[in-house]
Amino acid sequence: MRKQTKRRLAGMIVGAALVLAGGITAQAENPYHVQNTWKIGGDGGWDYLTVDAATHRLFVPRSTHTMVIDADSGKVLGDIPGQTIAHGVAIAPGAGRGFITDGGGGGGIIVFDLKTYAVLGRIATMPDSDGIIFDGRQNLVLAVSGDGGALMTFKPDIDPKNGKIDPPIELGGAPEFLASDGTGKVYINLEDKDLVAVVDLHSRKVTARWPVAPGGHPVGMAFDAKTHRLFVGCRNPQKLVVMNAEDGKVEAALPIGAGVDATKIMDNRAFASCRDGSLIVVSEKAGKFDVEQVVKTPDGARTMGVDETSHLAYLPTAELEPATTGRPKPKPGTFMIVVVGRQ
Repeated sequence: MRKQTKRRLAGMIVGAALVLAGGITAQAENPYHVQNTWKIGGDGGWDYLTVDAATHRLFVPRSTHTMVIDADSGKVLGDIPGQTIAHGVAIAPGAGRGFITDGGGGGGIIVFDLKTYAVLGRIATMPDSDGIIFDGRQNLVLAVSGDGGALMTFKPDIDPKNGKIDPPIELGGAPEFLASDGTGKVYINLEDKDLVAVVDLHSRKVTARWPVAPGGHPVGMAFDAKTHRLFVGCRNPQKLVVMNAEDGKVEAALPIGAGVDATKIMDNRAFASCRDGSLIVVSEKAGKFDVEQVVKTPDGARTMGVDETSHLAYLPTAELEPATTGRPKPKPGTFMIVVVGRQ
């Protein structure tokens, strides 16, 4: 082999190695990407998506009904009817029940069977029932009333037809979403006050109200049990606020996209899903928080659920009509679930 040919071959090998190394570096720096997009279709908008990791199911409110979707294939497993303005779903596996907040019709929560998806009844609540979670350690369903400015609680074995919620806890503002630390402390975003309200479930009182500045209009809320931090998604200014869950101290405020609606914890990272088609990934290194990656998602993918066992995030959205006034409307029949995971 001639020397010139040898040099050319050596250069090609080195070049290929550099390209490969560059690709590996890019993957290491940007580990998350859209793995799949499931075309679901069906009528209605969407709100909070809830993941049942144990059974690999997704529960997605669609305005007047709630879809149950297989988290592995995207197949629709069931459809729960009977809502006016469905917002969120809480799962209580021990009771074999699920609960859907309905902000219409004066306020209510639909109780359904987790196996058959049959509606068991409707509990009367305060108006504009919105964010909802199940606190397994306290064995309580927790839901907020936006118009009523209150936290509502009840046991999951409540009589689904004649049962009554516990006396509501007044919050002093309009709540959006909430998180629980499992010991009886609940954190609730007060969107109109730019505050996080802290509720003691034992005394049933608000014990603190913490400002989210430099963020504002808090909507998304996630609690990291490992570090006892809250991750609060704010819309105005657009920030992901990292807050100490013990004293309310703001430890960091990271820039995010427009129209955030949900924040979640997965893989020791915080995620914020935004309406402008950006999924913000935040990580901590040596005590400092930084935006690790911005994953491009379809416009409108503002809410999400995560499965920490499969390391996947699920974001509902649809193809959107061009905006003329206000929020763009989804095109009929284009509803989809976007699946985001690691390389």
